[in-house]
Amino acid sequence: MNEQSALYLLKPGELTLKGGNRENFMKVLLKNLAAMLRGTGASITKTDGRFYVNCPSKTEAVCENALSRLAGITGWAKARKSEKSIEAVMSAAVDEARTCYDDGARSFKVEARRTDKSFPLNSYEICREAGSCVLDAIPSFKVDVHSPEVVVNIEIRERAYIYGRERKGLRGLPVGVSGRGLLLLSGGIDSPVAGYLAALRGMRVFAVYFHAYPYTPDEARQKVVRLAEIVGGYAMGVNLSVVSFTKVEQRIKEGAPAEWATVLLRMAMMDCASTLAARKRCKCLITGESLGQVASQTIENISCAESRARLPVLRPLIALDKESIIKHAVKIGTYETSILPYSDCCAIFSPRHPIIRASLNEAALLYDGLDMGPLISEALGEISVSNPQ
Repeated sequence: MNEQSALYLLKPGELTLKGGNRENFMKVLLKNLAAMLRGTGASITKTDGRFYVNCPSKTEAVCENALSRLAGITGWAKARKSEKSIEAVMSAAVDEARTCYDDGARSFKVEARRTDKSFPLNSYEICREAGSCVLDAIPSFKVDVHSPEVVVNIEIRERAYIYGRERKGLRGLPVGVSGRGLLLLSGGIDSPVAGYLAALRGMRVFAVYFHAYPYTPDEARQKVVRLAEIVGGYAMGVNLSVVSFTKVEQRIKEGAPAEWATVLLRMAMMDCASTLAARKRCKCLITGESLGQVASQTIENISCAESRARLPVLRPLIALDKESIIKHAVKIGTYETSILPYSDCCAIFSPRHPIIRASLNEAALLYDGLDMGPLISEALGEISVSNPQ
């Protein structure tokens, strides 16, 4: 690595266990990585079990941001590359240790991995020799094999790679290996996190937002557009369809018992989303439901909503509590946008005393009596699209 460029080592994780599909998964990961690094001047090299990114120093920050959002890797680190001689490897290990020490670390250990068995030292000997060299060069740098502040890693492959501070990757699978799913995206905290988690399982995420202007302001729509953009930073872009649901909500408000409004609205959304998903070649719907979190998310009410879905419904958050969901939202950067004070259509039309455990048969009778088909068809004919892929 020269002073004009930076080298990053990437570790695929779960992909290495995929047997006959491994190469296909690796190709998708490589394609996604190349797309995220487009315009940075970076080059990508793949070897067995590792990816390497070499980028100009001036675009290091951009490249590191991309690596932090790449699904399918367990970790990555800025690395040094050296010749495979004992002297060169030890010198690079000391240089890396000194960088870590200068950055504030005061304890270390060495870990080594040798895939090239022709290297004259085995892994244990590499660790012992490198540790001794580091202590000779930096006597105040203490060895701690149990809880070190930094690990100096040495990998002997086609070349020798040495790196210190390793960043955690998002893990999961590369976006695109698990098909397409349509996310029911609201302006709340939960659904953006659900889309993010689905993307980490390799799903290409499309999204639909149901807008009820003028009952919900245009700021609410812009809020959801922004949420789709943030999730798209992890999901290789999110195509967002905005569907006007004003007439559907008016029909429910005028033609059904007030306590049923939320359940019937969720049924209509599932009905509409199923048709839209088919158009976009999606194989499932994705929601941000968490069991028992609100009145619409009892198992009975969830069953009523799902009765109008014509595709499998994935619920990545179903067993998470609100605190866990918020932690995810803060981590991915959606939380501050989600809490902006612009309510979505579900909140605006939420009844004061909603039904808690709806009867599936009664729900079906009420929904069929509203004759939603023509209204949903009309809404699907007037879709606007944001964040096109």
